[in-house]
Amino acid sequence: MARLAEQPLVLAGTGWDDYALIDSGDGRKLERYGPHRLIRPEGQALWPPRLADWQADGEFIPGSDEDGGGRWLFDRALPADGWPLARGDVRFTAQCTPFRHLAFFPDMAPVWDWMGTQLDDMAQPAETLNLFGYTGVGTLSLSAHGPVTHVDASKKSVAQARANATLSGMEERPIRWLVDDAAKFAAREVRRGKRYDGIILDPPKFGRGPDGEVWRLEEHLPALLASCRQLLDGDSRFLFLTVYAVRMSSLALGGLLHGLFADLPGTIEHGDLAMREDGAGGRLLPTAIFARWSAG
Repeated sequence: MARLAEQPLVLAGTGWDDYALIDSGDGRKLERYGPHRLIRPEGQALWPPRLADWQADGEFIPGSDEDGGGRWLFDRALPADGWPLARGDVRFTAQCTPFRHLAFFPDMAPVWDWMGTQLDDMAQPAETLNLFGYTGVGTLSLSAHGPVTHVDASKKSVAQARANATLSGMEERPIRWLVDDAAKFAAREVRRGKRYDGIILDPPKFGRGPDGEVWRLEEHLPALLASCRQLLDGDSRFLFLTVYAVRMSSLALGGLLHGLFADLPGTIEHGDLAMREDGAGGRLLPTAIFARWSAG
């Protein structure tokens, strides 16, 4: 029976050659994306900044609505089509999006590494599923271990994910790229009797599927996780769930997983994703909450 670890974890990421969290504070963060430095809002940076002067190429100014809106203001011109970054063998395009993101989530880097450790000792290629796969950086990381099914409701995001595969020289890897509603796809896979060795999902707080399907996290997440549970078995290795921008405890996510996964072996853990500021004395900036099941 899977054990629920009640004490939360901090899964902390650090920078790499093409990315760093330079500083944070006063509700903002300063980051380096390759050759460019950018400022973005960060409501959890409640402390004062460490650095007195933030030199940056641009800043995202949020709108008055806490659920979205805003615009980029640039002091220096950035490539309109983005610029290439790399982490290990995976290459991808960073780009200033209207949603304040840079077309990938750097705090997911330790998640990609953790998933790899869960699959490293498998004798056969692992078959994994990435729901809400966005621009595919996690998918490309998983593809080193075997076939991946990548699902996202945004045709544009899936196109960018395929472009990132080409940029990485991984276009021939066994990846299924699907524009589909994640919940409907998972339910269909259950009816087909499909199984996976691992599942990662990063559902939004609110969203719409390709045919206008409405997604509300608190309302629809339990049914989606129930489908995911049926796609895993005693030989599977993991499920990793991340949730951003919600007023919810990670313990609630852990409890939800425990109710669904209690019949499997292993451990259910939960906690915060965080990024550590660059340099000596760098602080941890929380970015999201997570819950995960692992068989080991």
